[in-house]
Amino acid sequence: MTSPEREIERLRTPGLGSPLPAVPRQRQEEPASVPAQFPQDCLTLLVVGDDPQDAFTVEQALAAAGTRVRIRRARNLTEVGRLLTDDVNCIMLDLDLPGRQELETLHEVLRLAPRTAVLGITGEADTGRGAEAVRIGAQDYLVKGELGGSWLTRAIRYAVERKRADISQRQLAESRLRARENARLERGLLPNPLLGGAGLSFAARYRPGRSRSLLGGDFYDTVRSPDGTVHAMIGDVCGHGPDEAALGVELRIAWRALTFAGIGGEELLTTLQQVLEAERPDDEIFATLCAVDIAPDARSADLYLAGHPVPLVSRAGSAPELLPYEEGGPALGLLPGGHWPRRRVELGDAWSLMLYTDGLIEGRVGEGSARLGQDGMVDVIGRLLREGLSGQHLLDAALVEVERLNEGVLTDDVAMVLLDRG
Repeated sequence: MTSPEREIERLRTPGLGSPLPAVPRQRQEEPASVPAQFPQDCLTLLVVGDDPQDAFTVEQALAAAGTRVRIRRARNLTEVGRLLTDDVNCIMLDLDLPGRQELETLHEVLRLAPRTAVLGITGEADTGRGAEAVRIGAQDYLVKGELGGSWLTRAIRYAVERKRADISQRQLAESRLRARENARLERGLLPNPLLGGAGLSFAARYRPGRSRSLLGGDFYDTVRSPDGTVHAMIGDVCGHGPDEAALGVELRIAWRALTFAGIGGEELLTTLQQVLEAERPDDEIFATLCAVDIAPDARSADLYLAGHPVPLVSRAGSAPELLPYEEGGPALGLLPGGHWPRRRVELGDAWSLMLYTDGLIEGRVGEGSARLGQDGMVDVIGRLLREGLSGQHLLDAALVEVERLNEGVLTDDVAMVLLDRG
């Protein structure tokens, strides 16, 4: 076997007679959204093509320029998926692979490696295909007859840094978009409470569950009517996207308008169900809701539940507990002609009332499948109260503790409302 043939065979069998370290298969701990920086000591390339001589030529050219290199060779897309790890600095793709439609392989490589720089390799007579590859998404293209050492190193460096710049620019644009989305969210889902003269303290916390989003399906509101009654509600539209958030805004605005119009109790919930049925994108969408009407003297309240978790009350000198409630009605939009009975609850002189959505109690506890649940949430709030926390600090600390128990950010939307008297 000739020397070049031995080298080709070595490339086919990673680690066999190679002076370079073995290629790590485990993904390195890199930021998920940013490709690996251009290395100063050793370069990792994934060469995609059916000719092993291409990988040998690339390695020879880079070695002649004094650039250390690890070469991985993939003959098809299956091998690309297996060999592509976060430490790959650049993919060099033969744009003339036989048996596939024009640039079809490039589309697939870009899909498999959205955060990795890609260089197309084409023949001298087909530079038009290279230009088209750049238009589609490759960082640059190379002509096979021009794979010179120092020039090739600069081309790879340029491709890696250009990919990093593109990703950074896209992240900046997404950040600005989320900031505008957040402003709309605050105007819609996070309203200003209207509690003038009520003698109650108000705090709220909202955390969307959808990844990299600021919109969710949870909503809440609190107002005081002219007769002195304080009306508070919190709800949860099933789902986490902008459509669910928009429906939540509609329900919140409808609730506030109906409340100021003097409509309450079961009639209000029936009307909200009609609004939901008219506005939801499909018949599978429903919303849970908890509504509390606190009497003008703030010593008692009427409670209505539409498939929603019961609120938590803390009174001076006693441990927090769930409000008593034996039965509630169905979630809005779940059943036609639903019935939502009223439950009168006594609050006392000094109390703290917390309304929340189920995202707070559905987080995991430990490594198993156990959930925090309402009892676990009562324990968490009890510990924080004994530490002297209240108001906004209490809600912030509660969310931090629940996420600590979950060993990560909660996947569902979370909303909390806290009303304090005395």
